[in-house]
Amino acid sequence: MPMSDPEAHVIDFRAAEQLLAARDPRGAVKLLDSVIAAHPENTAARLLRARAFFAAAQLRPAELEFELVLEREPDNAFAHFALARTFERSGKPEQAQRHFRLAAALDPKPEFLRAARFDDGAA
Repeated sequence: MPMSDPEAHVIDFRAAEQLLAARDPRGAVKLLDSVIAAHPENTAARLLRARAFFAAAQLRPAELEFELVLEREPDNAFAHFALARTFERSGKPEQAQRHFRLAAALDPKPEFLRAARFDDGAA
């Protein structure tokens, strides 16, 4: 019964947010696995799970999840930025730079613009 209970999934999602904030990314991933199994189309849950994977230094799962979010929401500046940070930590600077610049182009927040390094002369 709990697997089909949308209220339980909302509670799990909110609890996962709290666990991530409390620096328990693995606990957050566990909660989100059941939410995503029941609602694979839930992009917010996938983005939160990607952030949790990143926080747990599970870079390949984070990369895959961020990419899935971007397939659904190609204009999600935060997802581009987070994917760029994931690539950066994975030692893939060219891929990181591309997504930093996409993030900054979509949302010119100071943090995104700094990471994009448009002023360094590189194209």
